[in-house]
Amino acid sequence: MRHVFLQQERAMKNLLKSWIAGTALLSISATAGWAEEANLILNWTPGADHAPIYYALEQGWYADAGLDLKANSGKGSGLAAQTVGTGSSEFGIAELGTAFVAKSKGADLTAIMVLYANSPLTLYWKKSSGMKGPKDFAGHTLGNPPGDAARVLWPAFAKAVGLEDGSVSFVNLAPPAKNPSLAADRVDIISEFYNGHDAKVAAFGDDLAFLRWSEYGINPYGNSFIVNTAYMKENPEAVATFVSVTQRAYSACVEDPKPCVDALMAAASGLDEKAMYDQWTRVKDLMADKTTTTEGLGFFDGERIQNTYDLIETYFGMEKPFDPADAYTNEYLDGSQKMTAQ
Repeated sequence: MRHVFLQQERAMKNLLKSWIAGTALLSISATAGWAEEANLILNWTPGADHAPIYYALEQGWYADAGLDLKANSGKGSGLAAQTVGTGSSEFGIAELGTAFVAKSKGADLTAIMVLYANSPLTLYWKKSSGMKGPKDFAGHTLGNPPGDAARVLWPAFAKAVGLEDGSVSFVNLAPPAKNPSLAADRVDIISEFYNGHDAKVAAFGDDLAFLRWSEYGINPYGNSFIVNTAYMKENPEAVATFVSVTQRAYSACVEDPKPCVDALMAAASGLDEKAMYDQWTRVKDLMADKTTTTEGLGFFDGERIQNTYDLIETYFGMEKPFDPADAYTNEYLDGSQKMTAQ
C-alpha cells in the first residue's frame, strides 16, 4: 500500500513540475511576443532633431526592447504638452518652459530627457544695416509672431545687454514672412531658432549677422522629452525602455548622422536632404552643455531647471506654481552615454 502511495506521490510531483514548466514557458513566450503600445507626439512635423527617433524605429530598437512606439507629427510645444498632460499621448517633445506653463495649468507631465540643452533663441539682422551688436538695436524693429518666446522674454534679454525694455518696436510677422521681410527692409531684426541657421546663411550670405541669447546668459532649457506622469508611475519599465533606446539613438546619430538622416528622409516627405544635415549639425550644438557632456546625454541640471522655471514664471506666469524639482527626472538616463562637446 505504501509502495502505491509513493508512486502516486511521485506522479503528482512530476505532474506539478510539468505544469510549472509549462506555465513558465507560456509566460516566457507571451513576454517575448508582447509589446507595450505607446505614442510619441513631436513638437512639430518631422525634422533633423527627430532623425534619431526614426532611425531607432527603422532599426527596430524600440520593438526589440518591447515597446511598440508610434511617432506622430505635432503642431507646437503647447499642443504636445497638453496632449501628454491629458494622457492622450504617453510621450512627447515640448519646449520645457511651455511644458512648465502647461503643468501649472494642470497638465500631468514630467520631463525625462533634455534635447536642447542650450536655448535655440537667436536674433538675425543684416550687417548692411549698420548694426554691429545688441547695443545698436535701440530704435529698430524686430519681427516675429505675437506670443513668440523671443517677444515675451525680450525684457530679460534687454536687461542682460543693457537696453531699455521699450527700445525696440515689435512687428507682427508669421514665420514664413520673416526672411522676405528682413530682405526687403520691412523689419530690421528677426528672431529664429538656431537649428535653422544655415537657411539664413543661404538666404543672406556674408551680409548676415546674428547672436544667440545663450551667449548673453539667457539660456533656458529648450525642447525636451516629456511623459505623462501617471503613465510613468504605472509603467516604469516602458518609460525606462523608451529613454534607454532614445538616448542610445541620439548618441549613435551624433557619431554618424548618415543612417539617421536616411531614416528620416524615408519616413517623411518634402524634406531637403542637405538642409537636414545642416540642421543636425546645429542640433548637436544645442544638445551639448557641461551637464550632457559630463553627466550624460540628455541629463538635466537641477540649478538650470530652477533658473528656467524662474524665468518662465516671471515673464509667462504660472497659474499654480509648483516645485520644479518635481517636474523632471534623470532616473531613466544612462550616465555612460555622454554627449560629445561640439
